[in-house]
Amino acid sequence: MCLPLAYPQIVKVHELSRADARRIAVRAQLLDSRRPADLHDVVRRLTLLQIDPIAAIAPSADLVAFSRLGSAYSPAELIAALENRTLLELRAMIRPAEDLALYRADMAGWDGAELGQMLSWRPFYRDWVRSNDACRLDILARLEASGPMPSRELPDTCQVPWTSTGWTNNRNVSQLLEFMVLRGEVAVAGRNGGDRLWDLAHRVYPDDPVIPADEARGQRNERRLASLGIARARGPECPVEPVDVATAGEQAVVEDLKGTWRVDPAQLGQPFEGRAALLSPFDRLIHDRKRTYELFRFDYQLEMYKPAAKRRWGYFALPILVGDQLAGKLDATADRKAGLLRVRAVHDDFPFTKEMTEAVRHEIEDLARWLQLDLRLPPNWRQAVS
Repeated sequence: MCLPLAYPQIVKVHELSRADARRIAVRAQLLDSRRPADLHDVVRRLTLLQIDPIAAIAPSADLVAFSRLGSAYSPAELIAALENRTLLELRAMIRPAEDLALYRADMAGWDGAELGQMLSWRPFYRDWVRSNDACRLDILARLEASGPMPSRELPDTCQVPWTSTGWTNNRNVSQLLEFMVLRGEVAVAGRNGGDRLWDLAHRVYPDDPVIPADEARGQRNERRLASLGIARARGPECPVEPVDVATAGEQAVVEDLKGTWRVDPAQLGQPFEGRAALLSPFDRLIHDRKRTYELFRFDYQLEMYKPAAKRRWGYFALPILVGDQLAGKLDATADRKAGLLRVRAVHDDFPFTKEMTEAVRHEIEDLARWLQLDLRLPPNWRQAVS
């Protein structure tokens, strides 16, 4: 009997210049000249907006939306979408409500018996939750009876305190609630000012069919790659939102960069027309600092935790995108009492052309209009560029 010969599978590897890779990343993040339709289009295509309380200019989620939609975007749109639950908060990320089905299977199996598949730290977390089961059950009963509540109204009956060298030390209820989110038991139902309101998850999340864990993981990787355009297959562990994409997309190599990448095939061979944009320090285009440096040769750190004398670019400097290049940082602050957007400096990473200067100035003016603040530039703002 003759058996068919086995031939090795030929894997196509796309060869990209660094400019190609940058343009794929910018276009995938909706930062080219084609503006998305609306806020829901932005969040569905980016998959998330990160929540962060720092608002030296504006909250990060609003800055990300503004950088895509322009001054036509109103923060009231995000508030309304969260109130009507077309967007939902999950672990400090705002996601489309329909995407919650991609996380429910992992929630159901969070503290299961498959210890061999657990990350090294998870058994400790699981055991801490189990040791405080009475408090967990009390929280569930109170939410069942009373509906959405802030964490400060939930009594701390934990038997084993949460220990940490950071700010979460002995914050037993808030830490337990975070693990109960991971278990799919509670969810953020809304906010009262800055306070999260907690409720039972089944009263918050859509009643969509749960997608099996392996299938859901694959879909999350595909969606993440579509939002990033190009990413590494493997990356450092990120507990909330990974930066890698496993086997999603197709293999690629990038000019002068070591190793292989995964690229979204839908982005290959597409035309590119860039624009200028001011980015949140938490923007997904720059969130993975290693990838940002590899593709853009852009050095950036958020300096709000540094002493003022040691800051190079400013307390909450906004990265400046021009075309397919991260060209500099804007040091500005929204002084709402004075009604001013104060620009201290524009730090350029390389000399701006006249056209770049005008494009950046236009974006700064648009930012001031969106914030409904008057613009205060240095007398010779172009000379303020360092």
